[in-house]
Amino acid sequence: MMTTIIPVIVIGLFLLQAAVYILKEYERGVVFFLGRLAGTRGPGLVLIIPVIERLIRVDQRTVTMDVPPQDVITKDNVSIKVNAVLYFRVMDPAKAIVQVENYLYATSQLAQTTLRSVCGQSELDDLLSKREQLNLRIQEILDHQTDPWGIKVTLVEIKHIDLPQEMQRAMAKQAEAERERRAKVIQAEGEFQAAGKLKEAAEIMSQNTVTLQLRYLETLRNIAAENNSTVLFPVPIDILEAFRKKLQQ
Repeated sequence: MMTTIIPVIVIGLFLLQAAVYILKEYERGVVFFLGRLAGTRGPGLVLIIPVIERLIRVDQRTVTMDVPPQDVITKDNVSIKVNAVLYFRVMDPAKAIVQVENYLYATSQLAQTTLRSVCGQSELDDLLSKREQLNLRIQEILDHQTDPWGIKVTLVEIKHIDLPQEMQRAMAKQAEAERERRAKVIQAEGEFQAAGKLKEAAEIMSQNTVTLQLRYLETLRNIAAENNSTVLFPVPIDILEAFRKKLQQ
């Protein structure tokens, strides 16, 4: 009697285990009835008919996927390596199972080819300065391509652009030359402004001889303050002005 009951109990437990599923809040179960799609169930307790029905779990949380470094030749014929990170989630579990064999692998491969294509259509300067626009363009292409699979691509970020050594040296020289150019422009603008102020000061001092005499005496004081053996004899400005007028006559 016991020998017949034990196999029945074992078979019953096996069927019960195959019939009962507990799905988490972020999980959905895609159910197939005799090979045909029967719908999506969950979360919580889900019961299926063993053997006749089959359930496949699908995680609907956001997936973070690294896109490995890709060899890219830019539009201006520069060889670089570019990698990125991709964020997406399954919006329609039934499509993700039925429309594509392995949605994770398919999304990864599509991201790699799209990254190479978009970067290959851009110049190096655009890759370095317009990264946000490239991220948005890649995200839009991937989102459009994965929409039939029930997948929503929410964000794409280019992580790193690996440049050849000779290109890095050339860019460093270019940046140094640009800094020198800006320094010279700033210095020239400073000298131009200083010259304008000196001109205004000279015009004001020429209209008032007392101001000119005070400036003359201040200059003599600064010279005398230094340790030197030069002896200075201050000459009044009025005397020099008289000589100047005499010469003009």
